[in-house]
Amino acid sequence: MIKRFLLGLVVFILISVVQPSFAWDVKSTEDLQSRMNSVGFRILNTNRIDKRFTFMAINRVYTRDFWTDVSSVNRIVWVKPVVIPYIDSDDELAAILSHSIAHGVDSYEGILRGYISILNYWVAPNKYDLKADKAAVDYMVNADYNPLALITILNKIGKQYRYDVLSNHTLVSRRMMLIYEYIYTKYPHILVENEYKDNVYYQNFLLTSRNNRMKLLEKIKTNSNNKIRYSY
Repeated sequence: MIKRFLLGLVVFILISVVQPSFAWDVKSTEDLQSRMNSVGFRILNTNRIDKRFTFMAINRVYTRDFWTDVSSVNRIVWVKPVVIPYIDSDDELAAILSHSIAHGVDSYEGILRGYISILNYWVAPNKYDLKADKAAVDYMVNADYNPLALITILNKIGKQYRYDVLSNHTLVSRRMMLIYEYIYTKYPHILVENEYKDNVYYQNFLLTSRNNRMKLLEKIKTNSNNKIRYSY
């Protein structure tokens, strides 16, 4: 009886101490704000981004994305608290912030100290989103966050429309595949030592991207320089 009690006590302690690798303890707007500051400034500092940004967990009516944006006027990277249930790790928060930081860096370029740089995004959002995705991967790697989280958070939040032929936004399925290709090409060790291999959202990406990943392998096998047109 005593042994059974002691065994149960040990199991309880282990469960209390050992947390899942992807557990996230952010529960409130205040928690989100604190974590954004910590993760955001780590990204800025480790990447030697010499542009000023601040981070705020606030709701905004206007948004280009569901979860986050960056103001080109006062360089505030903000995240809606409604996103909290969708995030499972600091890696995924870093993915969200890194993408917006990349847009923010662009806002420092151009006339009037970049005041009207937002017009670039309005005219060609597809181009600047894909550019920001690649920059986000680099930022995350340099800050020691796993860039595969950019795929998992997009898989959870990104809307999947039917077509992008007449749209100025790339389909999320193609966008995730382009991120995967960039990681595969520039940071292959991340896929070899893949701590996300058992993540349910990453596994879903592997399931839905099988045909596209075959296209990537064929390109590599044939040593082709042609751009892949990933399918729906």
